[in-house]
Amino acid sequence: MTRLRCAILDDYLDLALDIADWSKVTDRVDVTVFNQPFASQQAAAAALKDFEIICAMRERTPFPRALFASLPRLRLMITSGMRNAALDLEAAKDHNVVLCGTQWGRDPTAPLTMGLILELTRNIGRENARMHAGEPLQKFVGLEIEGKTLGVVGLGKLGAKVSKLAQAFGMNVIAWSPNLTPERCKEVGVGYASKEELFASADIVTIHVVLSQRSRGLVGSADLARMKPTAFIVNTARGPIIDEAALLQTLQQKQIAGAAVDVFSVEPLPVDHPFRKLDNLVLTPHLGYVTEESFRAHYSQMVEGIDAWFKGEPVRRLA
Repeated sequence: MTRLRCAILDDYLDLALDIADWSKVTDRVDVTVFNQPFASQQAAAAALKDFEIICAMRERTPFPRALFASLPRLRLMITSGMRNAALDLEAAKDHNVVLCGTQWGRDPTAPLTMGLILELTRNIGRENARMHAGEPLQKFVGLEIEGKTLGVVGLGKLGAKVSKLAQAFGMNVIAWSPNLTPERCKEVGVGYASKEELFASADIVTIHVVLSQRSRGLVGSADLARMKPTAFIVNTARGPIIDEAALLQTLQQKQIAGAAVDVFSVEPLPVDHPFRKLDNLVLTPHLGYVTEESFRAHYSQMVEGIDAWFKGEPVRRLA
């Protein structure tokens, strides 16, 4: 049997080969790991042109139609997760590329969301940095979240999980999304609000909708302008859901108390991005799904997926 080549993309933490048992397929596959993002689509095409299999990390490296056209040897792509907005599914189909995914166990983004809320209100990371720098005394006065109102944009599985965690901290929770119903809010045990009511009354807004053409720019300047000057906004969903230019202006003018952002329109966030200069913005490099447990599940399922494809029985195929 001719050995095939498999590329593992965006393994920034250099753990893919250690966290899963690739020996199950290395009798048939030569595996190459790419730890750094490609500088351009052309660089990706040049690096990947000889690979038949690609294991992609969800929404890290974009795969538009032109890139699929540049990879004539590609036969199988497995992405982490069961959807990937960075992949042109129709182009993959047209180029006879089998597309498969991996399934989540628990989504670790909800606890991260609460961690970012606590950072915004209690300045844990900032005070830690000051202590390590030798500063003797506390600088920031914290805010209590008990009794505050959390506005949840998107009440799916993740939004509902965040709501329950917030309620455990004693927060009042209201929710809105374009298709949300009062019945769904009652089912989760949170209050129903209009978009205008949510942004005007919430002490903290958190985003938990899926990125789509309809949700791109869902939160714009008018929504941010409705927020109280003491309010915060958190985005652990996808960068383009919030109008980044509007958020930047809002924070620069200190129209709200602050924000925490884990996701960006361009990732990794460019070194010269103006977000990096703001002292009222907490930044994290897309940590939402980055846990040992989730990586072990994704990479193990990628190994399983390659083996199943070789046997002519692809698993977890994407529609």
